[in-house]
Amino acid sequence: MRASNCPLRVAAIFVFIGSVLCAQGQSDASRTVQGGGISVPGWAGKIDASEERAGQALQNAKFAQVGNVLYVTTGPAVTYWNPANQAAGNYTVKATFTEPKYMNVNSHPHPYGLVIAGNEIGTGQQSYLYCAAYGNGNFIVRGFGPAAFQMNGGGEANPAVNKAAGRGSPVTQEIAISVKGDRVECIINGAVVASYNKTLLVTAGKLKSLDGVYGLRFAHNTDVTVTGLTMTKN
Repeated sequence: MRASNCPLRVAAIFVFIGSVLCAQGQSDASRTVQGGGISVPGWAGKIDASEERAGQALQNAKFAQVGNVLYVTTGPAVTYWNPANQAAGNYTVKATFTEPKYMNVNSHPHPYGLVIAGNEIGTGQQSYLYCAAYGNGNFIVRGFGPAAFQMNGGGEANPAVNKAAGRGSPVTQEIAISVKGDRVECIINGAVVASYNKTLLVTAGKLKSLDGVYGLRFAHNTDVTVTGLTMTKN
């Protein structure tokens, strides 16, 4: 009598279903934030081209300020900047990011962080680099030039990146990007988590220069506060 392979087929079905559910959880659709838009004087924003193709708009994310605190709620993935915020030569840009309630508006961790080297930002020829943290201990270094490019794949874990105690708990990250000569460093909570030579960044299909506008970057469906956005010369 031939042995049945039914158990193997059942197992395969469960694996397939689990994979589909996982993929769905990792691709939650960008929501629409009521009362969105930019209310901070001097600032501008641009959502990702993929968000625009999906019918999203800048007004579907919210960028506001109360006192010295910036409040950001997305919506679509978006980059914000003030054209007056320029950095050149050797410099460090830093800010503190807090999720008051980790994953309160998403189904899985989403990143947020700093932008540097913005050139023609907001146009079809934009280029910039960003370093961003997740509330689960991961970080990502990515950019647009004008097509998206990734420097550390889809992100990676690092012990310097803070982890939330659980969903709904607060988590804070101090993020900095430093340009020193021919090196660019992504620094999270005081530790260098990634370092790149200028030649890997300023090249065809990536950055036009390490000089340019600095700003803020948020993935879709995030709820974050930002304080202490500053630029200092190294």
